[in-house]
Amino acid sequence: MPISRTIVDGLKPYSLGEKLRSLRLKKSMGLVELSRHTGLSAAMLSKLERDKLVPTLPTLLRIALVFSVGLDYFFIDQKKRRVLAIVRKSERLKFPERDGPGSTYVFESLDFKATERKLNAYHAEFEQTTADKVRPHHHMGIEFLFLIRGKLEMNIAGETHVLEEGDSIYFDSGVRHSYLRVGRQPCSALIITVP
Repeated sequence: MPISRTIVDGLKPYSLGEKLRSLRLKKSMGLVELSRHTGLSAAMLSKLERDKLVPTLPTLLRIALVFSVGLDYFFIDQKKRRVLAIVRKSERLKFPERDGPGSTYVFESLDFKATERKLNAYHAEFEQTTADKVRPHHHMGIEFLFLIRGKLEMNIAGETHVLEEGDSIYFDSGVRHSYLRVGRQPCSALIITVP
């Protein structure tokens, strides 16, 4: 059954086919591979990408789950899409590294209002503590830390690195790492992580 002109015109601003293709190409995935992940035929996916077929919500949801995006991703009008986000200092919330006593730092998200983030930016303040209280952690991706003030000891994959005010470090955050404030002076940093 042919698609009515009204539906075609109404869906045009959302560029559904282009968004589907873009998601697939970002992951360097072929139509056949996407077909295996979604259970949809490669021919059908090709028609969706070329706007020859209008997807149903369950079809879009299957594709969204493969690429870890929400359904809203497909319905944002690119012309109206906000490409900036401002987070005022007064809006930021502080969170401890972990719940309960023994947290070695507190952090604030600097970019929580941005949608479709390609990175995550934080302001961290390191508490005065002892080495035995520090708990190493890891997370997939890359981390960049710029020390705003103070002195910080970082242990990355068993190696110790001491940073002073103005120093920065870039490392694979998939390896175990930890932070330890050195001395009594306040210590804070800008941390950027990229998944």
